[in-house]
Amino acid sequence: MDNTSHYFSDFYINANGKTVSAVIRNYKDQDFDDLIQIQAECFPPPFPSDLWWSEEQLKSHIHYFPEGALCIEVDGELAGSLTGLIINFDPDHPYHTWEEVTDHGYIKTHDSNGDTLYIVDISVKPKFRKLGLGKMLMEAMYHVVIQLNLKRLLGGGRMPGYQQLAEKLTPDEYIAEVVRGNYKDPVISFLLRCGRKPIAVCENYLEDNESLNYGVLMEWKNPFK
Repeated sequence: MDNTSHYFSDFYINANGKTVSAVIRNYKDQDFDDLIQIQAECFPPPFPSDLWWSEEQLKSHIHYFPEGALCIEVDGELAGSLTGLIINFDPDHPYHTWEEVTDHGYIKTHDSNGDTLYIVDISVKPKFRKLGLGKMLMEAMYHVVIQLNLKRLLGGGRMPGYQQLAEKLTPDEYIAEVVRGNYKDPVISFLLRCGRKPIAVCENYLEDNESLNYGVLMEWKNPFK
């Protein structure tokens, strides 16, 4: 990764009525402890700790695709991260699992000749939520899509609100209702606000009781392609 590939954007945000500095940049090995702590805070027990990022996975991220390893600092504190890889995506055959496409989070499936930037994970510390940091990270990754001249950004979104409505709605019906604004889903509604569009529902996408193991493929197309 040469200097022209580094992502760096510094700006100010309003946090609880106070103007503070923020930075989006590529994460590095010295950030690993903080990144794992972010995972611990975002996914507390009963979520299994062995599913948090490991140092080996984080090393793999910056080895295979450092451009897709982004983090955001607020007032000098690491507040969130977003990780991606590049794949070839066939819209006519969209169905897959998270583990298949991300190589269990190690991203050894990264293909520099691919056409799609695939989101592996996005996490923001609970105390920094409601500040728009997740959307800022997502928009930063849109910049990477444009810079690398890829067709799209894609990723599977959890649908944690579905569990409560599964007896009355199919997964596709649930997503349609969320898109219409009749229901709010913590993940899908956020992705919609980021400009992502649902294109397919995948069964057994990720082991996730709240989503009944479903994942929704959400796309953002490069407007210059």
